[in-house]
Amino acid sequence: MVKGNAEVLQPLDSLTYNVEMQTTLGGGDHSPLWLNANRYGLSSIHPNSAFLKAGVSRALSVDYGRKWGIGYGVDLVGAVRHTAPFYIHQLYGELRWLKGVLTVGAKEFPMELKNQSLSSGSQTLGINSRPVPQVRISLPDYWNIPGLRRWVGIKGHIAYGKYTDGKWQEDFTQRQSRYVEGGLYHSKAGYIRIGPKNITLELGLEMACQFGGKSHVFENGMESITVNQGGLKGALKAFTTGGSDATDYSMSTNNSGNHLGSWVARLNFDYPKWSLGIYADHFFEDHSSMFFLDYDGYGTGENWNVKERNRYFRYDLKDMMIGIELRMKKWRWANTFVVEYLYTKYQSGPVYHDHTQLRNTHISGNDDYYNHNLQSGWQHWGMVTGNPLYLSPLYNDDGKIVIKNNRFKAWHFGIMGNPVENLSYRLLTTWQRGWGQYVEMYQSPRDNFSMMGEVIYRLPQNWRVAGAVSFDSGKIYGDNFGVQLTVAKTGLLKLWK
Repeated sequence: MVKGNAEVLQPLDSLTYNVEMQTTLGGGDHSPLWLNANRYGLSSIHPNSAFLKAGVSRALSVDYGRKWGIGYGVDLVGAVRHTAPFYIHQLYGELRWLKGVLTVGAKEFPMELKNQSLSSGSQTLGINSRPVPQVRISLPDYWNIPGLRRWVGIKGHIAYGKYTDGKWQEDFTQRQSRYVEGGLYHSKAGYIRIGPKNITLELGLEMACQFGGKSHVFENGMESITVNQGGLKGALKAFTTGGSDATDYSMSTNNSGNHLGSWVARLNFDYPKWSLGIYADHFFEDHSSMFFLDYDGYGTGENWNVKERNRYFRYDLKDMMIGIELRMKKWRWANTFVVEYLYTKYQSGPVYHDHTQLRNTHISGNDDYYNHNLQSGWQHWGMVTGNPLYLSPLYNDDGKIVIKNNRFKAWHFGIMGNPVENLSYRLLTTWQRGWGQYVEMYQSPRDNFSMMGEVIYRLPQNWRVAGAVSFDSGKIYGDNFGVQLTVAKTGLLKLWK
């Protein structure tokens, strides 16, 4: 609506509602992997579960063409055999000015540079766990830098938030193993796109940090509580990867909080009949795996802690996700194909040794991906926040919030198509071999095979019905079988005529 030459926003215009009901039934110890993974935590690993979700939202795109835009949404969930019988899945408000967006609250954010439906998932900023309430400033779409003829674009975000699973952690551990209450969250990412319209290269850096809160650590039946630095100073150290943990001592210090991230890249070819994307995701926990170098030139004797020489320890580039996405635009029966290979066994090697007065060699191996000695690891409500092939703590039957299988290799395949109008499907197939952790290796490697087929049919008046069949076979997730039925309805809320 325009009044004179001024733009007038109507915050209650174009409100939409959504209602979704899902039931999962099966046999085995758990629901199959691809019936619960990469669903923003809106799922359960129990073989028999159900939920009812209802919500309203207003998309920022409603105000497309205006300098200002307003968006918001809420999703409420009632569930059976989930981590909570009732929870707020999304609750957020958004304000856009030109291309910049401020988001406050818990909202689902998609993965970058990967197919949302077919990929196994990003290693840092994935879609496997519940949204974390946060304050987020972002440039969500590429902004073309003026004067470069649309050859260079940038986007990214900075966010701070707070975890909501403190009470769940306490109940899950039964106060017998490490958990964190009041933990804080930070993430940031930046991406650059280079190239003309049909051939582009995207490069990015994704980083995150868990900090603050109270860490309850149990050893030999005794509990110790560590108050981790929060507030403005803690937030600054989370952003700059500075400081040290409260339990570190002078001979062994690390950056404050649980820092992690990924180097990501994607090369795109886009033509009228087909498109191809080749992408990579290298995960890191510290400098040894981020830059493949770490300082190792300390002196001896009284100078054991003095940097005397220009010497570095070099680490190999081994751990990586490599993927290919092919889309055939004129095909219907099968039009999108994804193949991914993941390797996480190296982790800068099995040895971790901080320099000491007796031995000045410094080796920063045994990165123990997704885990931390004080924080509860890269998870939220028991589901890993990154790629679900890292075994989520919800699968642990000993009450420990630990990612127990973070050294693995895997092949993942995905196919999608829409053979007839209003009917689509997808197939996911994954083979994985795991070695556990360096600190607690499996006695022998464990293999697992997971597969899912899903059919989605869209009915008139925005009804959607989906049915899926899936199974796991192996020693990581167990032998599981399940079927899933989803019925959903969306529409426009007409608050007035």
